[in-house]
Amino acid sequence: MSHYPAAGTWTSCPACGRHVHQSQWGRWQQCPYCHYWQRLTANERLTQLVDPESFEALNSGMTTQDELHFPNYTEKLAQARATTGQAEAVTTGWARLANWPAMLIVMDSHFMMGTLNTTVTRKIIAALQQARQRQVPVIMVTASGGARMQEGLYALVGMNLILAEVARFSAAKLPLITVLTDPTMGGVSASFAFKGDIIVAEAGAKIGFAGARVIQQTMPTVLPAGFQSATSLLEQGQLDAVVARPQLRDYLVTILASYQQSGRPQHG
Repeated sequence: MSHYPAAGTWTSCPACGRHVHQSQWGRWQQCPYCHYWQRLTANERLTQLVDPESFEALNSGMTTQDELHFPNYTEKLAQARATTGQAEAVTTGWARLANWPAMLIVMDSHFMMGTLNTTVTRKIIAALQQARQRQVPVIMVTASGGARMQEGLYALVGMNLILAEVARFSAAKLPLITVLTDPTMGGVSASFAFKGDIIVAEAGAKIGFAGARVIQQTMPTVLPAGFQSATSLLEQGQLDAVVARPQLRDYLVTILASYQQSGRPQHG
């Protein structure tokens, strides 16, 4: 019999490097030593936010194709699907939070760093369109490294396509709540992540365009402490709030309830 612990029993905290037992991370997936928040999968995020058994995924039937025949892209897609159990880097669907209806758009950094590609773009647009038809608010949780390089210009075009649909959604006088989580970077932060009517960041999130190391090598410059942190962006007036993970659901419920009480109808 092996005296070594079962695989996955202990993990090293990405922030402080301490060994943390799986039971110590707790429900909110936070390091007990330095309070670093682990990155959540889309399913974990939905479990924490929505009413039990209320999530109804949109059946898009969309699959990603290697249109540019980028080397090893097909293999990377297959690996990402196998390790995450997801078809792509975003999950969309109807849900309720404290019985308030909403469309949820949740990006997943575990699937090729949550990068934006043609399929992710189409799924986000379809979710916004259906929410507009039903007159239901949208909660968009971002977690992305930016546009997917394996799809080149096709991925970059997605930024403007989503922005155009966000504009149509806004014209319908429906609320878009964006929740920026770790990481929200690149083309996602440069386009739709900051287009919400209410922009919230999860505590501990890193948010920006280019990474700090790239900026320092390019300029060069000395970046201030806390650069690209959620707290720093709040201080600069770029966010409406920074909310710790355990309070995030209640915060979103309050927003949805306020919208309902303003007299706008919501159809579940």
